[in-house]
Amino acid sequence: MAGRERMGSMDAAWLQMEEPANLMMITAVLWFDGPMDRERLRTVVQERLVERYPRFRQRVVPGALGAPHWEDATDFDLDAHLSTLRVPVTGGRAALEAVVGDWLGVPLERSRPLWHLHLVKGAARGDVLLARLHHCMADGIALARVLLSLTDPVQADAGSVGSEEVRRVEAAPSVNARAVSSRSGAEPLTTPGWMRLARGARAAFRKGVELVQEPILAGDLVREGARGAAALGKLLALPPDPRSPLRGPLGMRKVAAWSEPVSLARVKAVGQTLGGTVNDVLLTAVTGALRRYLTALDAPLEDMHALVPVNLRPLDEPVPRELGNRFGVVFLRLPVHLDEPRRRLREVAKRMEALKRSPEAVVTSGVLELLGHTPAALERVVVDVMGTKASLVATNVPGPRQPVSLAGARLDGLTFWVPQAGHVGLGVSLFSYAGQVTLGVASDASRVPDPGAVVAAFLEEMEALATVAP
Repeated sequence: MAGRERMGSMDAAWLQMEEPANLMMITAVLWFDGPMDRERLRTVVQERLVERYPRFRQRVVPGALGAPHWEDATDFDLDAHLSTLRVPVTGGRAALEAVVGDWLGVPLERSRPLWHLHLVKGAARGDVLLARLHHCMADGIALARVLLSLTDPVQADAGSVGSEEVRRVEAAPSVNARAVSSRSGAEPLTTPGWMRLARGARAAFRKGVELVQEPILAGDLVREGARGAAALGKLLALPPDPRSPLRGPLGMRKVAAWSEPVSLARVKAVGQTLGGTVNDVLLTAVTGALRRYLTALDAPLEDMHALVPVNLRPLDEPVPRELGNRFGVVFLRLPVHLDEPRRRLREVAKRMEALKRSPEAVVTSGVLELLGHTPAALERVVVDVMGTKASLVATNVPGPRQPVSLAGARLDGLTFWVPQAGHVGLGVSLFSYAGQVTLGVASDASRVPDPGAVVAAFLEEMEALATVAP
């Protein structure tokens, strides 16, 4: 791709949202069962990333009237985007988490294409790959699929997942997906969001979009325009979340932690026994973990909202070479006030079911595109106001069902975070891979200085749910 290309409006919205204390980066941490050869990794990245996706060799430049553009980086140097870090062998998980937290607060170099891979060596259990990519390049599930397209199957047996299947990121057994099939004659979801809003919500809901989970949910899009208008009104009227240690001014220091993998089979068994989906169980454990964390701080135990990104890109549609953002968000109210795990699970399931039938995701997608056409200062005001209505961002990205390898090193696990826009200071991620799920917590140190406490509380909540299951 030669010359300049105007940046899509939703992509521009994410570029404009960035502030020094609130970077708009998507971050992934992949850990392996042994060492990884840097030169072999470099070759894979060159062939499957740089040569396949133009965005990875383009930088952002201002255009006419300040509108950002993509421009080929004629001086592109892959080695400037692939660096090596070292941690002490005796440092353990804490050393890795400290490295990741440090880089969460470092902005990407604006004079280069907006991505960077760090190969972290020295960890006792194997090398780690830290990927940092700007949200203006693409949405979370698209970038997850792009990163996983670098992998190969561990085995060639039938049933193993090859790189092509990984690129589709088929939903893991944990996902409660009830996607909507495209209808004959449906208008493709390519019309800019601001035009969709102008034409009314009914037009947006006739598109037959297949709604797949970027994080936690998938469900039926409601086609009635009145429901869409009502959803937009509901979002605007939603009051700010209650005051809590999770909300407040952000600083420059970021921190991160993640769990040991949890068996999806066990999670599924708990859900079958107590009457909930795998996602309901995981969300209930997250809600209980937040309750435990707030209790330890003697903070009020009030319900709070999680911003939940919802992918609007058909699951069987290949990731376009130009990437880009195609998603919306919903506001999920977490029943933090409920103490009893079974009651909490029932309430989570009830609220999730309502959101699955809500047009909120399509409405907010249009709002995000509209913001991309507004001045950055006005966009920040709107985003900040919407950010007061939530206390965290929660995502659940489904990964491959079978083990895969990257540059000859077997992938043991992965965690993944999208940015916390609107001055939200806490991000919670669930990533399923090869029959297991990992919880990752990334936070502003001013809000949640010890994300490991939330991780520990999540594991305790999973045990509590297993215990109450008859």
